[in-house]
Amino acid sequence: EEPHGAAPVDFLQELPSCQSARRRRGGTQERRPAPWGTNGSRGDAARAGLQETGVPAKCPARELPVCMAEKRRARDSQQAETERLSRWEKWRRTSRKSLKKALREVRGLSSYLVLWRRDIRSIEGKFGTGIQSYFSFLRFLVLLNFIIFILMFSFVILPTITSTFGLFNSTIAYIPPKNIDDICTIYKPSGNKGLVKFYTYLKDLLSGTGFLEVTSLFYGYYSIDAVWISIMRYNLPLAYLLTTFAYLALSFLWIIKRSVEGFKHNLVHDADPFQSYCNKVFAGWDFCITDPNAARLKHCSLQYELQMDLQEEKLKQKIAERRMEEKLRIYSLRICINIIVIAILSGCFYSIYRVTVFSQERPNDTGNANSQVNLLVQYLPSMVITLANFIAPLIFAFLIKFEEYTPAFEIKLTLLRCVFVRLANIGVLLFSLWSQISDCDSDKCKPCGYNYKLYPCWESDVGREMYKLTIFDFIVILAVALFADFPRKLLVTHCSCKLVQWFGDKEFAISDNVLEIVYGQTICFIGTFFSPLLPAIATIKYFIIFYVKKIVLIHTRKPAARPIRASSSNFFFLVVLLIGLLLAFVPVGVSIARIPSSKACGPFRNFNTSWEIIPDTILQFPIGLQQFLFGISSEAFAVPFFVILCIIMFYVIALARAQERMVEQLREQLVLESRDKMFLIRKITEAQK
Repeated sequence: EEPHGAAPVDFLQELPSCQSARRRRGGTQERRPAPWGTNGSRGDAARAGLQETGVPAKCPARELPVCMAEKRRARDSQQAETERLSRWEKWRRTSRKSLKKALREVRGLSSYLVLWRRDIRSIEGKFGTGIQSYFSFLRFLVLLNFIIFILMFSFVILPTITSTFGLFNSTIAYIPPKNIDDICTIYKPSGNKGLVKFYTYLKDLLSGTGFLEVTSLFYGYYSIDAVWISIMRYNLPLAYLLTTFAYLALSFLWIIKRSVEGFKHNLVHDADPFQSYCNKVFAGWDFCITDPNAARLKHCSLQYELQMDLQEEKLKQKIAERRMEEKLRIYSLRICINIIVIAILSGCFYSIYRVTVFSQERPNDTGNANSQVNLLVQYLPSMVITLANFIAPLIFAFLIKFEEYTPAFEIKLTLLRCVFVRLANIGVLLFSLWSQISDCDSDKCKPCGYNYKLYPCWESDVGREMYKLTIFDFIVILAVALFADFPRKLLVTHCSCKLVQWFGDKEFAISDNVLEIVYGQTICFIGTFFSPLLPAIATIKYFIIFYVKKIVLIHTRKPAARPIRASSSNFFFLVVLLIGLLLAFVPVGVSIARIPSSKACGPFRNFNTSWEIIPDTILQFPIGLQQFLFGISSEAFAVPFFVILCIIMFYVIALARAQERMVEQLREQLVLESRDKMFLIRKITEAQK
């Protein structure tokens, strides 16, 4: 116990922070910030700094991190300083304040123009921020697809339409093919001629053939070399390629920008498990919830998260105590299960490959003898892909229970496998198409470089497959809502059978719904190059899906009892979307740079590949600009540029490590401050006895 006449300095030296500093004396003591409560505390330093340097003019007094008395003194100081200013400086400050106020009002008014603002707030109030983040993500995709459509329409579709119909005194320029075999330029679209039945139009609408094949929906429609508007020449092939690069770059940068904040939050959140407990206990409640059922669900959700965290800690302790025999058993079981997973994926991929080859070769054999069979054959790849996307995740969710992972890692691994199977199915479909287009006998490919007999305009054929995947995915979503969700709700509501009640309401699984729309958006990223109007179709599709999912959520589903944490859901959505976009870079890049372009249709029919328009355009520039552009694309520029990038990367890594060390020091300081407070409370309690 402290002596009665102890000096304050002696008393402060008993604080845990001072004792810890004495133990580390001679190390990093001088570089560490002084602990709270000592003579060198940061609060005193801050107040001294304010007194020495004066109150910042740009910082309002109410925003200063000091007590109310000091805020009043700061306000009086600011007012006295303002009275001594010149008229010009007073006018500048008044104008700046008025401009900031006007900008705040404009931002407040513009918030009312946000799409689905009231609907999303209503969903947030009834079901929490986790489900609200899904609908916000859906709104982001609608906006993204609309911007992509505006790009394609402004620079590709509109110039073609205006020149075709002679608007604005525009004309079309065609360049005859050079050094190309005549057999490669034969392309006869299967457009409907004469009077046809309504069913034929419906079949064409679903399959992208017939009257749609000769419209601006597909790549083959844009067989124009240039557009003359008055005296200006518009290079359509160059615009087509640059617009493709623009929408891919815009999507990439936009997704990265939106995911940075979520990445920072997750990095800080996952760094300290104790912080996670504190956040759940003291700040886990969602005060946006207004519905009693949603509040009860939030209670269960918080209880589940705490149980999962405790279970993870218990499982980690159990893992640390495992013996060698048990480790060998678990690792052997995981290897066997992963072999089964690989076998399932291989079976899915092989099935998609076989049905794609069959559907591409079948129409040439059967002709139009049976339209229903032909439509079914054309949709076989889409059906098999949808079936694989439905069955494979169910098997993965069953198998992972035997692998004995932590609950959090189980969710991540299952989602990773589901993402892989959905996106890889698209890649297998495209690989199957390209194997039919380019990998063929020499007799078929020698004249044109691709299978001109089966694919005279292969870009339109790929665009047609992407179009069918988009339409079929939309049909499946509507069919599940109409013929599965609503009948299930009616049975559960009006039937008291135990089996029906046990089946119960289906939960609104956020992760499954996100994978569903990311799968569709990946198709749009890939297919926009082959079908420029696909973003418009995707915009309408997601616009309708928003209302369908909203009705399904309110009337037929219940929120998941084990949801993705709302704090990390947006980041997870964007990471999955970024994976889909990176996957889209591969087929689009291969189509542009590697596969010979069609010689019978499209803007690149006079070039061996689509990329050749870039060097061909550069050759028309002045000599100095040509040398500069070719210089920055040469190895002499690439090697120093790569070295500089490596140096910058090493600097950023070193800076990040230094910041990590600083974060650790600040965490240690927070721990010491808490111990100091506990020590002081104990001393005060002892003094009061």
